[in-house]
Amino acid sequence: MSIILKNVSKLYGLQKALDNVSFEIKTGEIVGFIGPNGAGKSTIMKIITGFIPQSDGEIFVNGKNTNESIIEIKKEIGYLPEHNPLYLDMYVKEYLEYIAGIYKIKNKKQKIIDIIKKLGIDKEQHKKIAALSKGFRQRIGLAQALIHDPKVLILDEPTSGLDPNQIIEIRNIISEVGKEKTIILSTHIMQEVKAICDRIIVINKGKIVADDTTTKIQTHVQNIAQTIIVEFDNEINKQKLENIEGISKVAHLKDNNWLLESNLEKDIRADIFNFAVSNKIAVLSMQKKEKTLEEIFQELTK
Repeated sequence: MSIILKNVSKLYGLQKALDNVSFEIKTGEIVGFIGPNGAGKSTIMKIITGFIPQSDGEIFVNGKNTNESIIEIKKEIGYLPEHNPLYLDMYVKEYLEYIAGIYKIKNKKQKIIDIIKKLGIDKEQHKKIAALSKGFRQRIGLAQALIHDPKVLILDEPTSGLDPNQIIEIRNIISEVGKEKTIILSTHIMQEVKAICDRIIVINKGKIVADDTTTKIQTHVQNIAQTIIVEFDNEINKQKLENIEGISKVAHLKDNNWLLESNLEKDIRADIFNFAVSNKIAVLSMQKKEKTLEEIFQELTK
């Protein structure tokens, strides 16, 4: 396993930022951390990278315990914090040479050429970082996180504040890099999770409330909370619809269109059809509404 957390907790005074968190991330996975502000996402990332210590529990990165080998672990991690800390008065190439020197990278000159090409910053390498757009500054942040070829990449809100085109560019870079590294990605953008991540870990109030593939999380929530939109060929009394077994909510949309919700695990569309037959009305259309990731996020964290 690439990253293992065992019963990790973090206290800030009397406030518990993380509460007995455990999970494993395998080599090569791209895992999305999502949760409300203050849920504990950044705290987990800072603990894994060794910026702050945990109050309790154990963390292993590529088999090494953070309590015993944090210097060795830092050599294997690339980290892009939420607020990308760059030296704005330095030139791009100068900054990357500085970072490469910190890591004591062999063949430093070639490594810098390679990372500049990989991140598409050839034309910006002789500019001051202060003169770059937010999108290119994020690329510089990714470059410093990748220059030492880490096995693990931890990205905290990597597309925050970018325009749609810049977001797509950064996503594509992360997806390409993810073919050969383990990546933890924190974000509030649900489309980003769906586009990039193999797996989602949902954190709320310092606890993990969901941990699975994107598809399975969506399927699980669909199964426990169904939303059906149905159109009948004639008027129907709302109370009759409320009396269908398993229906938890009925809302009139327009004309003879209704929204029905159920918390039953079984598919209730057959029951709705049988109800229509018994009431001598026809079903003109019936659609099971799929929940978006945004709606699933609200379900899990409300």
